[in-house]
Amino acid sequence: MNKEKQQAIQYLKEHIKKGDTLFTIVTKVARSGMSRNIKVLDIKEGNPSYWNYYIAKVLDYKLKEDGTIRVQGCGMDMGFHLVYTLSKVLFDDGYAIKQRWI
Repeated sequence: MNKEKQQAIQYLKEHIKKGDTLFTIVTKVARSGMSRNIKVLDIKEGNPSYWNYYIAKVLDYKLKEDGTIRVQGCGMDMGFHLVYTLSKVLFDDGYAIKQRWI
């Protein structure tokens, strides 16, 4: 694991805790339906925090020019998949972080 990825994991662990909810927003779906651009954020004390850059680093996903994460695949809830995978990496428990759509 490279240093940049390790730093991103550490940073996310400092700010996202077990039991937190991450909100996902699809901003674009490819014509083929095989990929989506997704924003990920949390809201604490009424203030949103976007985590796309760090999540893309941790999960080796492509970060688009507009700051969204490109997620490949179809046939399942890709927002849930994204948060579940992140939760698995951060806490070794896919259900430690909750996911909701906006």
